[in-house]
Amino acid sequence: MWKTLEQWQSRAGLGNSPRTILDELGRIQSTDVVLPLSEDPSRILRIRCVARPDQAQALLLDRLGLRLPERLRPPPICDSPSVRM
Repeated sequence: MWKTLEQWQSRAGLGNSPRTILDELGRIQSTDVVLPLSEDPSRILRIRCVARPDQAQALLLDRLGLRLPERLRPPPICDSPSVRM
């Protein structure tokens, strides 16, 4: 994996330090937005969103030819009462 990432980074003109790329992209955060449903407040709507990257991260993603999704797949459903919020 390291060699592949190093070659990808080199082709994008970003040097050859995969650790730097992983550290920078590792700072991109995702957030779960949790809202109660108006029909039944005991049920919730959960949407997993990706925070917008800062300018340096956006430039890095662009140079690597990557695009972040606005939303991620929802987490698996769990009906266990001990997990409910």
